[in-house]
Amino acid sequence: MIFTDSGIVLFRQDFREADRIIALYTLQHGRINLRLPGVNRAKGKLKALSEPFTCAAYRIYARSGNVLGTVTGGKIAHVFPHIRQDLKRQTLAFHFCELMMRLTPPHQPSAEKYRLLLQALTELDLGQPNAAFAPAFTLRLMAAAGFGLDRPVLQITPQFWQRMHEDEFSALNFTDAEDLLSLSKCNEVCRRFLNGYLNYPLQTLKPFGLADEDLPAKPAARPEEPNAQAGEMAELVPARAQ
Repeated sequence: MIFTDSGIVLFRQDFREADRIIALYTLQHGRINLRLPGVNRAKGKLKALSEPFTCAAYRIYARSGNVLGTVTGGKIAHVFPHIRQDLKRQTLAFHFCELMMRLTPPHQPSAEKYRLLLQALTELDLGQPNAAFAPAFTLRLMAAAGFGLDRPVLQITPQFWQRMHEDEFSALNFTDAEDLLSLSKCNEVCRRFLNGYLNYPLQTLKPFGLADEDLPAKPAARPEEPNAQAGEMAELVPARAQ
């Protein structure tokens, strides 16, 4: 079977002498693994289609029963050049792609997740990253994957919670002390969820303040708060996955 689908490269690795394998999140087929034969040769023609966070229309040959499909051609839509020229943007883009790899099951398409990743990469390419970019993306991906919370936790205000889920990523620039505290709490929500869901940590957690040692000190809780907060955070521990 030969088909064409739009996709974004999440991950790539060399395979055998001259091939590459990529994980591609596609609009119509979800996350799939594909082989690009011969791209590591000097005259390889499809190398650009195998680069991380490339967005393109891929022509794919898939044989029934095979684990890997084969990319036979494609047309690039976006390469996000400003991301590739800036280390901070590039690291954040890798973080988004790793989250998509770890929080999405294979062969289960979701237009919402595809659009979320494309929006994040587009805004990251056009504007400067801010401190809320990573937690906002994580919270929205949690919601799209069925792990979202139906209400704010840790005394985050509903207005701030809504902004983290709905505003453009580039508009999430916070300077007010209360907003910065709420942002720190959102980082805590993301950290608790990822620690509870994943069997091994993400490789891209530490640069964005989601690892335990990078979190800012939390304010002292009032005597009546601990039990209530423990109940709220218990919602963030789903069944573990890879």
